Amino acid sequence: MLAGLIYGLNRFFRAINQRILRWRGSPLRPWRINNYELLTQERQLNLLRTGLKTLRVVLVALTVYLTLPLLFSLFPWTESFSRQLLGYVLGPVQRVVLAIVHYVPNLLTIGVIYFFTTNAVRLLRFLAGEVAAGKLVIQGFYPDWALPTFNLLRFALYVFMFIVIFPYLAGSDSPVFQGVSVLLGFVISFGSTSAIGNLVAGIVITYMRPYKVGDRVRIGEVVGDVLEKTLLVTRLRTVKNEDITIPNSNILTGHTVNYSIAAEREGLVLHSTITIGYDVPWPQVHELLLAAARATAGVEAAPAPFVLQTSLDDFYVSYQVNAYTRLPHRQAALYSELHQHIQTEFARAGVEIMSPHYRATRTGAEAGSTIPPVTGGGRGAA
Repeated sequence: MLAGLIYGLNRFFRAINQRILRWRGSPLRPWRINNYELLTQERQLNLLRTGLKTLRVVLVALTVYLTLPLLFSLFPWTESFSRQLLGYVLGPVQRVVLAIVHYVPNLLTIGVIYFFTTNAVRLLRFLAGEVAAGKLVIQGFYPDWALPTFNLLRFALYVFMFIVIFPYLAGSDSPVFQGVSVLLGFVISFGSTSAIGNLVAGIVITYMRPYKVGDRVRIGEVVGDVLEKTLLVTRLRTVKNEDITIPNSNILTGHTVNYSIAAEREGLVLHSTITIGYDVPWPQVHELLLAAARATAGVEAAPAPFVLQTSLDDFYVSYQVNAYTRLPHRQAALYSELHQHIQTEFARAGVEIMSPHYRATRTGAEAGSTIPPVTGGGRGAA
């Protein structure tokens, strides 16, 4: 009977294997992760054949093992071996079944805790979405706080759920389980000090709201547009298309300049300083600087550009031209165009933008003048 049963098992699994081989070329769908095929058709067939081969070996071995107690029980002098062999199998099975039965109340408790936690998270996700979309307005709570706050509350709820569930887990009172938990806590505490610092800084920065994605900012010596803002780092793209990653702890301990916020509300002030000698009347310098500012594309007509005389030095006067713009992302191009128009306007008026120290060393009033010939009134004529 044992030989016949083993023969039947082998025939059964051989027939299944032959049927699987006929599946080659069938339209089995590959398992994909994005664009990567994790399990192609060939891999699925190989895994299925390997699993069936393993199952066949296990069933044959189990059949032989269960046949031995039956064989030993036929003879009085080997009957004790029969009970012993059955105990090797039935004992662990009995203990597993009893453990499962005794664990059912704990499993129900864990299910109830998980149910309420997941539904609380769903409620918070719905409220965060409403606040972020502007449908639900909470006084003093900004819409861009909604998703970060939801992520923090979700993390806190899941941590609280794990703390409550932990005593109900199987083996939670085992010394090995507790030792592994302490070791993991030790590794996380001492191995991620800087990461935790950046995480805390990221949370603080989120609620400080110094910038948002898309703003033109200066962080330390880096000027660029905010590409990404996470709890650990902030990524900027400079005007040279350089992507720079800055840890949030460095941002929190330094200073940040946001050019976009003021530009949206009142306009960002572009400013540039030149020094002109006392021999040139200041009203003329003011008019030339204002004409250059008005000729710059991207400069707002209202509020109107203005000039400040920032200092009266020994040999020259410092003039600062100021002009409003609502295009903070074009700062470099706007400054370049403004300087071009300043050169053009001063060259057209015959006013030399040059230090009086240099002019005093020249031999003759016009010899070596730095004023270029003006060939036209357009941009870049100087």
